[in-house]
Amino acid sequence: METVTPFKEIVDAIKASGGDAFKYCYQCGMCDTVCPWNRVGSFSMRKLVREATFGLTEIESEDIWRCTTCGKCPQVCPRGVRQIESGIALRRIATEYDVFPKAVEPIRTIAANLRAEGNPFGEDRAKRTKWADGLQVPQFAEGMEFLYSPGCYLSYDPRAKKIARATVEILNRAGVEFGILGPQESCCGESIRKTGDEALFKSLARQNIATLVDRGVKKILVSSPHCYHTYTHEYPEFMVHFEVVHISQLLNRLLADGRLQLKTEYAKTVTWHDPCYLGRHNGVYDEPREALKKVPGLQLNEMAESRKDSFCCGGGGGRIWMETPKAERFSDVRLGQAIGVGAQVLITACPYCITNFEDSRLNVKNGEAIEVKDITEVIRDAL
Repeated sequence: METVTPFKEIVDAIKASGGDAFKYCYQCGMCDTVCPWNRVGSFSMRKLVREATFGLTEIESEDIWRCTTCGKCPQVCPRGVRQIESGIALRRIATEYDVFPKAVEPIRTIAANLRAEGNPFGEDRAKRTKWADGLQVPQFAEGMEFLYSPGCYLSYDPRAKKIARATVEILNRAGVEFGILGPQESCCGESIRKTGDEALFKSLARQNIATLVDRGVKKILVSSPHCYHTYTHEYPEFMVHFEVVHISQLLNRLLADGRLQLKTEYAKTVTWHDPCYLGRHNGVYDEPREALKKVPGLQLNEMAESRKDSFCCGGGGGRIWMETPKAERFSDVRLGQAIGVGAQVLITACPYCITNFEDSRLNVKNGEAIEVKDITEVIRDAL
C-alpha cells in the first residue's frame, strides 16, 4: 500500500524542506520537453510539481527519485519554480518517513557506509590513499598551495583510481605544491544530500570543515564536479569559504603559463562531454576545451548537444547509487552521440560520467570501438 500524507502536512513539509517555489508553476510543460528521461521513457516533472501543489504526492512513488538534478529544466522554466529544490524536498520527506522504493533501496546502504567509513563504498577509511601507492603524494601541510581532494570515487573505484594517479603525475610534472588529507577526508556529502538525507549531509560537511580549517586549507583542487559544486556553493552555508578549483581549470592554466609542455602527439578524433555539475551548474565550458586544443594532433568534434544543452549521463542526484534498467540509461544515448560525430575517444571530467560511459560501452552498438577518458589521462599521455 502506498504511503500518502495529508494535504497540509505534505505542503508544509515541502516548504520547510526548501521546495516552496513549486507554487509558482503554471503548468507550461517546458520542464518535460527538455527532461532527458523523456528520451528513454516517460516522466513528468510537471506532474510532480502539480501534485506537490495540492499535497497529493505519494512519497512511496519511484517518480520522486528519478530526477538526476541535471539542471536542464530550471534553465528553461519561465517562472523560477526551482524544480531541483522541490524534488529534493520530496525526497527529504520520504527519507524522514524511511520510505524507499525497491530501486532506491541501495541508498540505505550508502548512508550506512558514509556513517561508518566516510565513503559510499563502505571501504576501510584507512585505505583511502591506496590509489597513491608508488607515487609522490605528500600529506597536506599548512602553507601548501593546494589541498588535492580526489573524492570517494577516485579513492576507491578501480577505474577511477587511474584518474587520480594521472592527476598526481601532472601536478608533480608541473611543480604544483599540493598534499592530500588521506584517511582524514570524508565524502563531501553531495550525492546523499540530493537523495534527501539532509542530516547526514550536514554531519559530513561539519566534519570536513573542521578538518579543513584545522589544517589551514585555503585552496581545494578537486577532480569531481560534484565536489566542486558542494565545496563552492553548499559549504558556505556553514559560514566558511574556500577557493575551489576544478582540475580542468588548473590544467588550462598550467598549459597557458607554460608549466606543462605537451610534446607527444595524440592523433585521435575526440569529443568533449560537459558534465552537468561542471557545465550547467557552474559555467565551466571553455577551460577544458582550451586545454584539449593544446594537445598536438588532437581533433575535437563537438556533439550537437553540448555546453548548456549537454545531455546528462544519468549519474547526478544520487542516481549513480540507484538501479536503472538498461533500456533507460541516459549514458547509452550520449555514447551513441559521441560515436555519431566520429569520435574515437569520449573525454570528460567527472567520475560519475566515466563510470556510466564505461558501462554503456558494453550496451551500445559499436560501443567497444570508442574509448572513454578523463581529461587528465589525455593530458598526461601527451606530456
